[in-house]
Amino acid sequence: MAARCSLAALQPLQCALEDALADAATAEQRTELVLSYLRKMDSREKQLTAPDFGEGLEWLNTAGPLSLHRELSGSLVLLDFFTYCCINCMHLLPDLHELERRHPIADGLVVVGVHSAKFPNERVLASIRSAVLRYDITHPVVNDAEAHLWQELEVSCWPTLVLLGPRGNLLFSLMGEGHRERLFLFVQVALQHYRQMGKLKPGGVKVRLYKDSLPPSPLAFPGKVATELNGERLVVADTGHHRILVVSTSGQVLHSVGGPGNGWKDGDLSEALFNSPQGVVMKGDVVFVADTENHLIRKIDLSEGKVSTLAGVGVQGTDKVGGGLGPQQPISSPWDLALGTAGDVEDNVLWIAMAGTHQIWALFLDDGKLPKSGDCPKGTCVRFAGSGSEENRNNSYPQKAGFAQPSGLAVALDLPWVCIFVADSESSTVRTLSIKDGAVKNLVGGERDPLNLFAFGDVDGSGTEAKLQHPLGVAWSPEKELLYIADSYNHKIKVVDPKTKQCQVLAGTGEPGGARGPGFSEVCFSEPGGLCVGQGSKVLYVADTNNHHINVLDLERHTASLLVISEGDVLDAVGSTAPRKVPSLPKSAPWVELPPMSVSPQQTLHLSLALSLPSGTKLTKEAPSCWAMSAEGEDWLQGQKVTGDIMDVSKPVSITAVVPAIPPSATPLLVLNAWVYYCGEGGTCMMKAVSFRQPLRIEAPPRSGVAEITLSHSF
Repeated sequence: MAARCSLAALQPLQCALEDALADAATAEQRTELVLSYLRKMDSREKQLTAPDFGEGLEWLNTAGPLSLHRELSGSLVLLDFFTYCCINCMHLLPDLHELERRHPIADGLVVVGVHSAKFPNERVLASIRSAVLRYDITHPVVNDAEAHLWQELEVSCWPTLVLLGPRGNLLFSLMGEGHRERLFLFVQVALQHYRQMGKLKPGGVKVRLYKDSLPPSPLAFPGKVATELNGERLVVADTGHHRILVVSTSGQVLHSVGGPGNGWKDGDLSEALFNSPQGVVMKGDVVFVADTENHLIRKIDLSEGKVSTLAGVGVQGTDKVGGGLGPQQPISSPWDLALGTAGDVEDNVLWIAMAGTHQIWALFLDDGKLPKSGDCPKGTCVRFAGSGSEENRNNSYPQKAGFAQPSGLAVALDLPWVCIFVADSESSTVRTLSIKDGAVKNLVGGERDPLNLFAFGDVDGSGTEAKLQHPLGVAWSPEKELLYIADSYNHKIKVVDPKTKQCQVLAGTGEPGGARGPGFSEVCFSEPGGLCVGQGSKVLYVADTNNHHINVLDLERHTASLLVISEGDVLDAVGSTAPRKVPSLPKSAPWVELPPMSVSPQQTLHLSLALSLPSGTKLTKEAPSCWAMSAEGEDWLQGQKVTGDIMDVSKPVSITAVVPAIPPSATPLLVLNAWVYYCGEGGTCMMKAVSFRQPLRIEAPPRSGVAEITLSHSF
């Protein structure tokens, strides 16, 4: 039996190759060096056999579990050891997407994501599934929750890439990001080498994408939400749809900019494109956007109907100092924005949570000045705080402090605060950054050791006694002088009194889910990513990212409701040929099973949908209460009306369908789902759904008349 080995056995051999490649002058020389290396590795194949995946692991994007000795035998296998919170792992994904485009599975390359979690929440399959969808990962992913393969191979950091030969033998490893040229060289030469040797025999991997089984939804992984000063409009970063929505407080979409695909394009609102936008700020008719995966800061001018780029060059930057004019200054994964003042001109600066370089930057909208720094002309994009090292380091000098993937910002301009609150996700802390002198201090979470990024948990308390888990958002209430935190991986909203540093749970059970409350202690979130206060700090809007919703927390009544997004009569929208979108059916929705009904080919079915709401409630006019019909062998419903609005429940909704002349089966199942959005007199709003399931028996003799089907349910 072949001996199992770790990456330690590979390092001396690969180091010699790396040294030789550094001295190579031409592409031909580099190719020959890699070929010579591969021949040497082939002679040691049995000594460099990688351990296989463990039994009983959970897999995504495949028809079943994979093994190096069965399905993956005969293919080059690229193992991507990642954890989905890691910004460096996110930076690697464009390289993997391009690699898979150039070398699909049929060519003999299979990329396998080996998810090895940092945080407890990341060990849960549902959380990984959401990340796979959010980052459009289409290759197989295994949930190695206990990191067995990580430990066996002695992997030491996220991300780490390991390339295996067609017999599961170790070939190369690359640690960290920024190795695109090396990665592509190794893969291309290895494919050429093993193809010429006749060892590539791909075809054992059956990819089954989870995203293909999902229904459309109005929002997809909304990352951030913001409100304008007067509170009449909200801005939602509809991250998964690559667009920005401006909506009324009732959920009516007023402007939709970007989507459905990703890209970088300025110009008219109807033509603009974004790539997984996150942070948003609104002032008047101007919306500033952190266009995260484009590595840009964008400006949407609603009055002019134009989108422009204010900072970034469209590719990930590595500069950790900055100082150039915005459109010439490379930046890296801006995650959140806050409008502030630095100098004498009000609202003259955009503060940027630069997650990719673990820093806080400033983009000057007008002339200004940073504390402990010089004057900054209009257009300057420059680092304000953070050394660029990934740390939990506090310091009175801003550039000596260390952040760890800052992901949320909120500004408090009143005395005694005059600071930026920073949700520093990878250190699981909230920090303060003084606008007066640049000092960085801890508010809650983490611990005093600046190098310990594993001091996370879910504990109420004061200062470092309180524990958070990967917080992604903060919102400041000037009226209440309280800070609200999206404690993302604990699936909770917490509140902090900065005077005492006391942190406690405001809402959320701590379990990921979609329960709508109505009480704060009953509502469930799933990795909420952003939040903002509205209506004079009477409500809190929460971007409930993995639930694809915006939640509204009434801070006076302590009730939770859903902001229902309605896209009728959108002022600006990108044209789409996609079918009408309906919400996903909640797991709590009851199934109404009806007795089988005999019908005949080409017979008309009349469905009478009768729904009753609870006493004292009524439909929300702005919300899209609707129905959707489907059937086994759905093609027999093509050309028929399969969705519709529910505008009035005082009388039944009439729906018709026609049985095809040649039915796809003798016993199809007709399914009609209905969603209703309603509010009570106290202002509490709910969304409820029901699924009716009508089995049909299609019999040959034709039947005259219409087949009547009554569907009734009381919520």
